[in-house]
Amino acid sequence: MGGFTLVATRKGLFDVGFDGDPQPRCIGFLGDPVSSVLQNEHDGAIYAALNLGHFGAKLHRSDDFGATWQELPVPAYPPAEGEDAPSLKFIWTLARGGPEQPKRLWAGTLPGGLFRSDDRGESWALVESLWNQPSRSEWFGGGYDEPGIHSIIVDDRDRILVGISCGGVWISEDDGANWVLGGKGLAADYMPPDRKDDPRIQDPHCLAVCRDAPDVVWCQHHCGIFRSEDGGRSFVQIKDVAPSAFGFAVAAHPSDPKTAWFVPAVKDECRVPVDGRFVVTRTGDGGASFESFSRGLPQERAYDLVYRHALAVGGDGRSLVMGSTTGALWFSGDAGESWSLLSAHLPPIAQVCFADRP
Repeated sequence: MGGFTLVATRKGLFDVGFDGDPQPRCIGFLGDPVSSVLQNEHDGAIYAALNLGHFGAKLHRSDDFGATWQELPVPAYPPAEGEDAPSLKFIWTLARGGPEQPKRLWAGTLPGGLFRSDDRGESWALVESLWNQPSRSEWFGGGYDEPGIHSIIVDDRDRILVGISCGGVWISEDDGANWVLGGKGLAADYMPPDRKDDPRIQDPHCLAVCRDAPDVVWCQHHCGIFRSEDGGRSFVQIKDVAPSAFGFAVAAHPSDPKTAWFVPAVKDECRVPVDGRFVVTRTGDGGASFESFSRGLPQERAYDLVYRHALAVGGDGRSLVMGSTTGALWFSGDAGESWSLLSAHLPPIAQVCFADRP
């Protein structure tokens, strides 16, 4: 962890330090919406995906921490027989490959495609083994009109975990060659009672895995908080979470499988902090109990919402960074118990991630 965070916003990509002077510095795309950012730990390269609306999705790579950028091809869907190719709406998430795949990247997109690159983003291939799943015809959009892949987790055992809104949790144990549907135990209260438990139509808002115990998966779901101890194949719902179990973001402790952080909001129809008090919740016992932390956060008339990729925990398990839809950015060095405001005037924040500056 190098004392910096990358911040993807609606109006550019920023680099913000939390050691010393935390003045935001735009390192690219000022004025443009950045939908996803990744620093590949294998070589330090930064990838930034842009969602330019009428002008489409774009992808760029920097090998010098934003001093210069190279535009890359974006993933493209192949045409189906007798049909036009689906149109890429935007790249929702980017993920690195495993330790033996330093040039590999994964991209999760709208409308619901998983893509792989083995040459640092110079070319992309649709993972057809997931795209061609028969149940894909039942996937549907959550916050968007079409389904989208927002969570991609790659561990050191050739296992890939994917979260789809709304298409459930999918698992590959062989580097994407084959897939099984996980998510047993997830519950979709927005569906008719006879389909509430159907894993094919679940809306996991975000998935997070404990780095040192990757069978432990935390899920911030549209309908609550869930936890898995078998790599996402089955989940148990965690109930009676105060002040709310609704939200989008979850961060998993890198070495303690019983610890995770969440940022609650009222509910689907009212996406603001409960009672106007912005808090972060943490469990340290696998969800049996939660603590609520507010020191340094606004405690009246707060309207901040934290998107699914806008909460991150560092490798030390004590450093966290968080950004909101109001453009506020906070840092915690004590496992979320207190927070320092780094900036109050950034554009709405889509993603934050810890970064190492060369």
